[in-house]
Amino acid sequence: MPNLAPHRKFPALRWSNAVDWTAFSRRPPRVAPGFSSLRGSFSHAGSVLSDFKSVHFVGIGGTAMASAAAAMRDRGFIVTGSDQQVVYPPMSTFLASRGIEVRNGYSEANLSHRPDLVVIGNAISRGNPEAEYVLDHKLRYCSLPELLKECFIRGRRSLVVTGTHGKTTTTSLLAWVFETAGLNPSFLIGGIPANFGQGARFTGSDWFILEGDEYDTAFFDKRSKFIHYLPEVAIINNLEMDHADIFDSLADIQLSFQRLIQLIPRNGLLLANGDESNVSGLLGVRHCPVKRFGLGENNDIRASGLALRPDGSDFQLGDVRFTLPLIGEFNVRNALAVAACARHCGLADAQIQAAFSTFKGIQRRMDVRGEVRGVAVVDDFGHHPTAIRETLRALRVRFPGRRLWAVFEPRSNTTRRNIFQAELVEALERADRIVVAEVARLEQLPPGQRLNPEKLMQDLRMAGRPAVYLPTVDSIVDHVVAGAVSGDVICVFSNGGFGGIHERLLNRLAG
Repeated sequence: MPNLAPHRKFPALRWSNAVDWTAFSRRPPRVAPGFSSLRGSFSHAGSVLSDFKSVHFVGIGGTAMASAAAAMRDRGFIVTGSDQQVVYPPMSTFLASRGIEVRNGYSEANLSHRPDLVVIGNAISRGNPEAEYVLDHKLRYCSLPELLKECFIRGRRSLVVTGTHGKTTTTSLLAWVFETAGLNPSFLIGGIPANFGQGARFTGSDWFILEGDEYDTAFFDKRSKFIHYLPEVAIINNLEMDHADIFDSLADIQLSFQRLIQLIPRNGLLLANGDESNVSGLLGVRHCPVKRFGLGENNDIRASGLALRPDGSDFQLGDVRFTLPLIGEFNVRNALAVAACARHCGLADAQIQAAFSTFKGIQRRMDVRGEVRGVAVVDDFGHHPTAIRETLRALRVRFPGRRLWAVFEPRSNTTRRNIFQAELVEALERADRIVVAEVARLEQLPPGQRLNPEKLMQDLRMAGRPAVYLPTVDSIVDHVVAGAVSGDVICVFSNGGFGGIHERLLNRLAG
């Protein structure tokens, strides 16, 4: 078990500035009277309209930032944003539909209107012209998690979903369960659930359901984002090495999760995957109740009798059988966590099943973008070997007997590195045809840390899998279109826009 000693990457940090959060809580949540902040006046009780009118988001293209920006727009604020490059769908269309102006490229000119608050994304670093302008001119600024904590979460019942994999699906399904039960929850999700059409919503409900990301908060706050989310219930789905740009080891990640666990109140609950060895060492706590869920016999909450079908999955939980339109064992585990949390919060099994039956999934999670001449193109956000492996396993269930392509863009800060050189082979070899795109920003990494695409190709071919490494989207589209036949399924794995490859494949296949 990791200890709680200070770590060089996670020093104790103070608030970035003295933002008066009262000014931004136009529809305040209910809180206990007498609340006061660490710095400044943050009381939400009895808040009134103020002179604050405008918010600017630096790095608005991320799913969480875009969703929060839309929520602030809904509250009546003038919202603008900027990002380093062109924002791709679904975020670009989502922001446009909400009337939010997005400026491509970072520039001091983007702040010439002197917004009342600048929300700085976690991808922004010193040297960014907008961050430097904020500091030079002493504008009010904060991180996104700070904004959420003080404007939206405090005083509510916060349910935080964490883990390396499955956060977005689990959080979306949990929010839909509460929505179907008529509880009108607030939520923040790192994607776009089809049932809601947006990744964030802020209501007057007592319930707030959040996807808890372990990535760092901002350049001025290196703690994990979920540290700000005031968890009453925390779900830990799984733990693996990830985010190699900020974590040196799995122990570093476990330490961050240990700090999250320390924030759960004694009347709260820690729900943890009891089948996950990387989680088990964190569960020996006495300050809050702990329940283990999973498929193994030693779990407090156990799913059994799994049935995996092309159109969904079933599992048994005690005397109740749940059915859901999600595919694969991994999604059964996600649904089990949701059922356990919902039961703890007082929801009935019939309410849970009603939501399961009507859940429509999430954009960019095994998302079929189209099928042309018998060739299906699937979009998936998977960028970690485990996520790729489990998605390919699920696609085998969803499309039985069909030839499966994996088109992978090594773009994340982890998969650009060689930390998962061998694991990527094990994951990708589950496809019948493999295409790997040029490794993003490879020149920015020390040679000894870089993913070796030539070795990846060699190892995949030795495993009997046709694999090619192609440098451009044009060359990938040419290769795939030339080789695809009716019945093929092409799954594109990327956590970015990948040059609009999905539509380009569909257009070329249509001829």
